[in-house]
Amino acid sequence: MMPVDLRSDTVTRPTPAMRAALARAEVGDDVFGDDPTVRALEERTAAMFGLEAGLFFPTGTQSNLAALMAHCARGEEVILGQDAHTYRYEGGGAAVLGSIQPQPIANEPDGTLDLDRVAAAVKPDDPHFAITRLLALENTIGGKVIGRDYLAKAVTLAWKKGLSTHLDGARIFNAAVKLAMPVDQLCAGFDTVSVCLSKGLGAPAGTVLVGHPGLIARARRIRKMLGGGMRQAGILAAAGLHALEHHVARLADDHANAGRLARGLADAGWEAEAPQTNMVFVKVPRERCEALQAHLAAAGVTAIVSPRTRLVTHLDVDAAGVDLAVAAFAAFGRSAAAA
Repeated sequence: MMPVDLRSDTVTRPTPAMRAALARAEVGDDVFGDDPTVRALEERTAAMFGLEAGLFFPTGTQSNLAALMAHCARGEEVILGQDAHTYRYEGGGAAVLGSIQPQPIANEPDGTLDLDRVAAAVKPDDPHFAITRLLALENTIGGKVIGRDYLAKAVTLAWKKGLSTHLDGARIFNAAVKLAMPVDQLCAGFDTVSVCLSKGLGAPAGTVLVGHPGLIARARRIRKMLGGGMRQAGILAAAGLHALEHHVARLADDHANAGRLARGLADAGWEAEAPQTNMVFVKVPRERCEALQAHLAAAGVTAIVSPRTRLVTHLDVDAAGVDLAVAAFAAFGRSAAAA
């Protein structure tokens, strides 16, 4: 069997059809606004989300940072989840580069934030406090889908409290496919959404920040300050357009393969959480992590093993790859039981 890489959906490689789209992309100088393929990607993505403008970024981390800086001035505050990527996994960029104060709130087991706690965290208009300016959410988060009912309540609360809203939509299409809901309906009410193209959609790089024109204009200036202006970026944008046209509906295959993986692991005696999308979490005794990592690698399975191991399916993982991983976990379990 061919080896399988379950570390993340960021490891996907461009398909032959996507490579062909890159090769024939019409390009220009995007800093001058001359790249027609970048403009087409920005316009298409914004339209899909029911928003007026879009801006292409090299990475989702930079897109999120530019969004937060577009919403918040120095010394202002963003409310976000303790487990949010923007808080936990982006190097503290909002604080270091944006001088934005994060106000983290513990995520609930389903990935949401308790809206009563959100409301209580909004600071009063007092010079002792940072001005609370923004509510930032994430969907999916830890593989969990945040439904429309909750998102509607969250944006309504933000509006009542005078806050703007940002959604880290690194895997927003996974959520939309799971819910069978168009992204414009799922994300209605958000002022900005960061839409990653390089995870489940399989592009080699790129994220589009979509939102209202004024915020996107501010984000464009911030992108320049962050070093993100690119020249003939249409080559990358062509991959994003191909992904939007051909790789959204097929995310259901990744979800099905994640379900197959979880069931196989459970049948083999492992404690695996039932996935909502393309992520399977498996409990591994801490003292067995190092040995399991080596065993999987020898069997052709690449994974990041920890006490709560995350296994991620994507377009380079098929049913045979899932079965290879299940067999490797099962063999390790048998050998450990026999020892």
